Amino acid sequence: MTLVPAELAPAISQSMEIELPATGTLEQLRERLAARINELINTDFEKLVFHLYRIDVSEAKMRALLAQKKGENTAGLIADLVIERQLQKLETRKQFKQPSPGDEHEKW
Repeated sequence: MTLVPAELAPAISQSMEIELPATGTLEQLRERLAARINELINTDFEKLVFHLYRIDVSEAKMRALLAQKKGENTAGLIADLVIERQLQKLETRKQFKQPSPGDEHEKW
C-alpha cells in the first residue's frame, strides 16, 4: 500500500477536472481516476483526449500499452499512464526548482 505524494492528487485533480482526496493510497487514487476516465470514455471522449493532451501523456506509449494489454481495463491502464506522467512532471519540477530568496545557497 503506497501513500499518495502530497502534490500528486492536486495536480491530477486540476488536470482531469475531478475531486481527489489529498490523502489516501495510490490504489485509491487510481480507482477514482479510472472511474473518471471511464466516465469520459463513455460520455465525452473528446474531453478525455483534451485532458490527456494537456497532461502530455504519450499517445504512442498509450496505443502500444492498450494494444499489448487488450481485454484489460482500459480506464485503469490510462489512469496508470496519467499517474506516471504526473509523477514525472513533479520530479522534474523538484530537480529544477529555484531556491527561495531566503535560502542560504550561494547567491550570484
